[in-house]
Amino acid sequence: MIITKQKEYFIDYYFNNLTLQEIADNNKVSRNAVHKNIKDILQKLDYYEEKLNLYSNKKKIEDLIKDIDIDIKRKIEELI
Repeated sequence: MIITKQKEYFIDYYFNNLTLQEIADNNKVSRNAVHKNIKDILQKLDYYEEKLNLYSNKKKIEDLIKDIDIDIKRKIEELI
């Protein structure tokens, strides 16, 4: 799998908790270059979320599952 520099920087920054300077040093680029790439990918993620509504849909699904769980618990309690 090919990992782009933006994705690598994003993973290092958000999941591996590296600082911008640590990422820059590891990749032999400037801190500003790392910052710009992370900023660009965040803008892309915001754009796609705005268009696809993945996060809000996930929340709706979780709420529906919660309601179903409550209904199932009630039915089980009625049977007992």
